[in-house]
Amino acid sequence: MPVEVRLPTVLRRHAGGQSSVKANGSTIGEVFEDVIRQFPLLAGQVVTEDGALHKFVNVYRNDEDVRFLDSLGTTVSDADVVTILPAVAGG
Repeated sequence: MPVEVRLPTVLRRHAGGQSSVKANGSTIGEVFEDVIRQFPLLAGQVVTEDGALHKFVNVYRNDEDVRFLDSLGTTVSDADVVTILPAVAGG
């Protein structure tokens, strides 16, 4: 079963304007591979060229930051919601 992936406003233009999409996978990395397969314009927005999570993007499985879990190896199930949020910085 697919999981829901919620997209921030800034990334929606790369996914046909959708606020959330469905993707298959048993880990965050596999889910992102499926999202990128569906919406290739998201490729450089979420992961780096070498397949690592971009450092300026925060990803949550439900309410847990995946950087404190197993990053892209974090497991997901069909009841989970993955949320992508760009990091906010400034001064």
